[in-house]
Formats: sequence, C-alpha cells, structure tokens
Amino acid sequence: MPPQLCLWRPHHPVPVLSLRAMNTRLICFPPVFDGACRLLILGSFPGLASLKAQQYYAHPRNQFWPILGRVLGEELAALPYAQRLPRLLAHGVGVWDVYAACQREGSLDADIKQGQANDFAALQRQAPHLRAAFFNGREAGRFAPQLQALGWHTAILPSTSPAHAGMSFENKLQAWRSAFAALPDRENT
Repeated sequence: MPPQLCLWRPHHPVPVLSLRAMNTRLICFPPVFDGACRLLILGSFPGLASLKAQQYYAHPRNQFWPILGRVLGEELAALPYAQRLPRLLAHGVGVWDVYAACQREGSLDADIKQGQANDFAALQRQAPHLRAAFFNGREAGRFAPQLQALGWHTAILPSTSPAHAGMSFENKLQAWRSAFAALPDRENT
C-alpha cells in the first residue's frame, strides 16, 4: 500500500542553495502515515541533505534507517527511499517532524529560529489509531508534553543525526529497541 501523505497545508520545496545564504522560511515535509499507524516517529526538522533530496533522513551518515531497519528486522537502509516508507507503514510506523516551519541556516537543531509546531491534534483526527510517539532527539522531545496531553505514550530517544556522535551506534540501537519493546500496544510494530 503506498504511503498516504496528509496534506492539509501546501508543501513548497525551497532551493537548498539559498538556505546557506539567507534566513529563509522553511516548510517541513508532509507526514507519512496510513490508517493503521499506531506509532509516529518525530524528528525536529529536515536538515539540508534531506531538504535537497526531499526525503526524510537523507544524510548518508544519519543512522535513522539503519537503526529502524535493525529494530524492525528489515534492511531499510538498503532499499530505495520510495520502498522504505511503505515498509515502515507495514509495521504501523509513521514519520513526521515537530516543526511545520522554521528559519534555519545549516542543519543543526540549535540554529532553529521561529519554529512553528505541526498540528498534532489534526493529525490525530486523520489517524485515530496513533497512540504513541517516539522523538528522535531532545529538540523534538520538547514536544512530548503536547502529545502526552492527547493521551499518547511518548519516548525521547537518542538522535540518529550525525551531529549526535557522542553516543555509539550500538548504544543508540539499544535505546531504540528498548523503546519499541516498551510500547503498550505492539500489534503492528
């Protein structure tokens, strides 16, 4: 089943070359989910490599796809991007970012300015089975209280970003595996 992209606001890619030169207002990607999703993995905002490729977690050193592949028992990183998203959905896992828009030069979370949060309540109305959110890093994790207020189970996990090099791949993988194991409803994941 192809991923359902919920587009309740327009998506206009920004030329990546302009991102380094000026403080451009950036718009995030639409969420990837379907009606069976029970878990949403939330990053902060796409980095330059992701914006350029128009793909979630496109930086070659980002460990998102290798970690999720190991947790879910699939070689996601070896698949073309267009095949990765349906495989996530097959496990009841969706992906999005906490910021709908922001200003930022470069890719670091610390440089995010004037961040505008995504509308999680609207997403929940469109995906009523979503009941859990994993935050990929501390910046995204700042939004955990909002999703807890919606009744969701949340976990703030170590960032898979190459900027978070202070933790080994194996330690990150163990944290992500533990979070998946602790999900209240592991029916699809």
